[in-house]
Amino acid sequence: MDKLKFANINKEFSSRVNMLEKKTDQYVKFGQYNSFPNDLIDLYNNSSIHNTCVNAIVDGIVGEGLTADPEYVLKRANSKDESWNDVFKKVAQDYKLYGGFAMEVIWNKSRTRVAEVYHIDFSWLRAKEKNYRGQIPGYYISDEWNENYRYGTAPVDDMPYLPVFDPNTNMAEPKQIYVFNPYRPGQKYYPLPDYIGALRDVELDIETSNFHVNNIKNGLAPSLMVTTFTNANEEEREAIERMLQLQYSGTSNAGNLLYIDVDSPENAPKIEPIPQNGADGYYTTINDMVIQRILTSHRITSPMILGIKTPGQLGGRDEIADAYLLLVNTVIRPYQQDILQVIEDLLQFMYPEEEISVGVQQLKLFSDGEEEVDVVTSIDAKIGEDSELEAEIEKADEEASVDTDEPITELPLV
Repeated sequence: MDKLKFANINKEFSSRVNMLEKKTDQYVKFGQYNSFPNDLIDLYNNSSIHNTCVNAIVDGIVGEGLTADPEYVLKRANSKDESWNDVFKKVAQDYKLYGGFAMEVIWNKSRTRVAEVYHIDFSWLRAKEKNYRGQIPGYYISDEWNENYRYGTAPVDDMPYLPVFDPNTNMAEPKQIYVFNPYRPGQKYYPLPDYIGALRDVELDIETSNFHVNNIKNGLAPSLMVTTFTNANEEEREAIERMLQLQYSGTSNAGNLLYIDVDSPENAPKIEPIPQNGADGYYTTINDMVIQRILTSHRITSPMILGIKTPGQLGGRDEIADAYLLLVNTVIRPYQQDILQVIEDLLQFMYPEEEISVGVQQLKLFSDGEEEVDVVTSIDAKIGEDSELEAEIEKADEEASVDTDEPITELPLV
């Protein structure tokens, strides 16, 4: 009789994502296999809670759409009949998902103004190595980085390339790319999203879901052990396995009757239940922890904003309103102001004869008409004449000196 031999199988674990920046001869890879932006897309598409957080914040950034003075400047962004609101929605999605965004800027023939602006998917960009001044000269653009350029050895000679936006070089470079790449410690070429610290938790959310789905599909087991005494050969054993899997595995066969016909009691299979490890509570704890960490990475203080009810939490209109106001002021508004500043600058190049201001009309949290419509501009508050501001400050100082116990009235913004 052959002896049974058991061996320890070491499991290797690897992260789905790697944000390494690595130089090649012609461009800088983003991720170990040049696929970090695509990895972010994969995480976004496969984690329900992460997907909801991203979508909720993007919806908040876009709000009710752009407003401008004068209004007509928003009607046309390019010859593809895209409005600036169309471009704004795509840019907002990229900024939240990738941590940056990009637009192609096309100058008119006389180079006196910008003629068209197109959104470019940020995942398509790979930077050219910095010059001696420490500046990125331009970007290669492709949607095949994840497929054909994983190792950085394929040539990019025929790949579209755009120099960075610079009005001083528009005579020689009529097509340029505006890349919004905010500073982040440790990053030299590419930005990172604000939820970067929770990527492992997003992975855990996906893997936990996969685990439960596979358990369900495979019969929530192994919950039973079937031992046969037929001394079957390999082909016969495979046939028995196929029969059992076909008849009794999966959710469609849950609760089915197990029927076996044998020639004698001595050949009857031995069916034994396998004790469960009671891991239901463990996975519930993991799920709650993952949700909380993902929410924290997106700086969402209350899951009720997303429609997630927390057991034992009373909640209510005021709590939701306070949590959403905090989200708007600390997360959504800064995103909006960054994007608005870029759009305002580009619009000024499109319409140099106009003095343009752009804003976003905020979403109303409730639809009963009790909230005031708020419009966010590229600057927190546009202060009027200095003399008027100084007068308000002097008046406040005088009131404070008369009675220090009274709170100082908030200065009206001019």
